[in-house]
Amino acid sequence: MNRLRQSVGRVGALLSSADLADDSVVADLLAETWSRRTLDLSDLSPAEQAELVAGRAQQLQPTAEALAERITEAGAHGRPFVAKLGIDPTGAEVHLGHVVPMLVLSRFQRMGHQAVLIVGDMTAKIGDPSGRSDERPPLGDEEIAANLATYRHQVAPFFDFERAQLRHNGDWLRQVTLPDIIAVTSRIPVSMPLQREDFRRRLEAGHGLSLSELLYSVVMALDSVEIGCDVEIGGIDQFLNMQMCRKVMEICGQVPEVVVATALIEGTDGTGAKMSKSQGNYVPLTADADEMFGKVMSVPDRLVAPYFRALSEWSDAELTAVDQRLAEATAHPMDVKKLLAGEVTAAVHGVHAAMAARAQFVARFSRRSFVDLDHVPVVADLDATVVEVLHALGFTRTSSEARRIAAQNGLRLVVELDGAQDQLPLSVEEALAPLGAVLQDRIQGRRGQIFLKCGRQLARITAP
Repeated sequence: MNRLRQSVGRVGALLSSADLADDSVVADLLAETWSRRTLDLSDLSPAEQAELVAGRAQQLQPTAEALAERITEAGAHGRPFVAKLGIDPTGAEVHLGHVVPMLVLSRFQRMGHQAVLIVGDMTAKIGDPSGRSDERPPLGDEEIAANLATYRHQVAPFFDFERAQLRHNGDWLRQVTLPDIIAVTSRIPVSMPLQREDFRRRLEAGHGLSLSELLYSVVMALDSVEIGCDVEIGGIDQFLNMQMCRKVMEICGQVPEVVVATALIEGTDGTGAKMSKSQGNYVPLTADADEMFGKVMSVPDRLVAPYFRALSEWSDAELTAVDQRLAEATAHPMDVKKLLAGEVTAAVHGVHAAMAARAQFVARFSRRSFVDLDHVPVVADLDATVVEVLHALGFTRTSSEARRIAAQNGLRLVVELDGAQDQLPLSVEEALAPLGAVLQDRIQGRRGQIFLKCGRQLARITAP
């Protein structure tokens, strides 16, 4: 059994029954998944590596099988398998949207391959036209230098720079001559860049489109030629640019790279716009742990699942397990969101800082008194079993469902006094016992109002 599968097994054991509101459980989960960010994945076969990468790709060209074959071929010839990610320094801050493809590049590094992060100090002078409705203002040398100043430090949590390469494409693009450009562009039809929908919309709307923008993807492709790229990772908005890389590599006599395009994550404002610095809806990697945790907690609930998939090292099986517990009401959506916020914060600041940020957030925002809640159903029949009470309340449909929730620590008594809550998980055996007997055994002199909590559902118990 490979190392990743062993880790997934350990997390699966916690997810099957653990209380996701329990700080100690959350700390164990974060510690396990955080350790994956440096986990040696070299014991995965080429097919397993390709499957892991494909699982986080929105588009993979040509196929996952081709990626596996490329990895096998590199190993057979004793050469490094080169994985590339490019990022233009159009701002001083790297944000979580940039992290999505970075995680895939990081996985390639952990598989034992050569990771190359290319900072586009030269391509930034043109400006990536992807998705824009007008021409991007060109950046000057001083502005680019200022933006570059902290890039390596910001992305350091995701790479081992003793093995990864951080390169500036100006180092070779400044050496490209006019004959070089003519030799490449003479074999590229103008129709190829004009296939871009954003270019067509701009032309139809009467907006400008410069020749430099048409050349952007060609110039970017020369990065792949320079490093002999095997696979390039980028957001789905870069898919057409990366297709140009394949074309230019072929023109230059190289085998075209494999393209892995990742999904774009929405920004924190819930408008549906992608996370970007220009929209102001981003979470910068420069944010401290408390700010990062709070910003992730502010996203709409509908974004929790796609954020988890894009920004964590969780496997599909683990994400499915969480979805199942949410469906069965044995985990609360707020607890899952706090788990996501901890996962993202731990990736940048470490588990200890993430848990401290979690405690700070709970202290400021999450403390809620059940006593003050309105419209809570009331339980007065203490002779009925807990299972019968749950059925009468409509919290569960069958006895087996109630027993399963109890087995997963989703069934509990809550005693609240002056805002402080004492939560007492009930076992399967207690779920089958009369409620009055359970109260007598478990409350044991505790003072306060008593509630029965089943997953996300709550009822007030009135003792005679």
